[in-house]
Amino acid sequence: MIHTLLTARLKDEPVRLTFASDGASGLACATTLLPDLVLLDVDMPGMDGFEVCRRLKADQQTKDIPIIFLTGASETDEKIKGLDLGATDYITKPFDIAELRARVRATLRTSYLLHLLSKKAMIDGLTGLWNRSYFDQRLTAELSLARRSNKPLSCIMCDIDHFKQVNDRYGHPGGDQVLRDVAHLLVEGCRVEDVICRYGGEEFAIIGPNTPSNGAAGLAERLRAGIAQSEFHHQGTAIRVTCSFGIADVESGQQILQCADEALYRAKHCGRNRVEVQNAQLASSKPAA
Repeated sequence: MIHTLLTARLKDEPVRLTFASDGASGLACATTLLPDLVLLDVDMPGMDGFEVCRRLKADQQTKDIPIIFLTGASETDEKIKGLDLGATDYITKPFDIAELRARVRATLRTSYLLHLLSKKAMIDGLTGLWNRSYFDQRLTAELSLARRSNKPLSCIMCDIDHFKQVNDRYGHPGGDQVLRDVAHLLVEGCRVEDVICRYGGEEFAIIGPNTPSNGAAGLAERLRAGIAQSEFHHQGTAIRVTCSFGIADVESGQQILQCADEALYRAKHCGRNRVEVQNAQLASSKPAA
């Protein structure tokens, strides 16, 4: 019924509609097609729309797809729940034709502009840090400079421990707040010349010019301790997280990033909330059991 209604209401819009009849097939369809917009009914057989939204936002492939909830409920709490899960907007059934078209157009237009900006910009929109593209370019340049000048250079990889649990417990808005707060602590704890980037997801990268691995290890340990001792807040709820760090320096040559990533893996594997330096270990506090 709703599929027929949407087809009729949006037939004059420059969009192509694909439908799924339940949550599981909707998730599969979204992952395969990666659409520009998802119109998501709250009431569906089996998995409801809230759970579908939660899973879409937890998937790196689909997390940035805008979602408009279709709901027959007028209760504010249900609308807030959908928006807190990461939905862009909601439309109450029965649809007003003009409102439906206007909200779809506005969401697609905003999504398109954000996509263009993300391709052109080198700033991560969530944290305000440099993004992965900038990191890749800057690391290449700093490696070249370090080789020519025979000066040290370090790369620090940082990953928030058990971040999926933060999203599961506090929703993606809560997770986003943690990402912003951790980014702020990284900026506050680093030098002006350090290059701090959001590498992707819950992972950050720091380029340390003129810094050998032992200096980077000291910095990473201070950052680790500062994050572990901090209390973040979302909607009045306190959230605590820890981070793991991996470090490599220019002695690793062109493999500096790979070596730092391997050190980060060891830090995660050895208990998290710790710093690992290439093949050496820096003693750090371990997470509470």
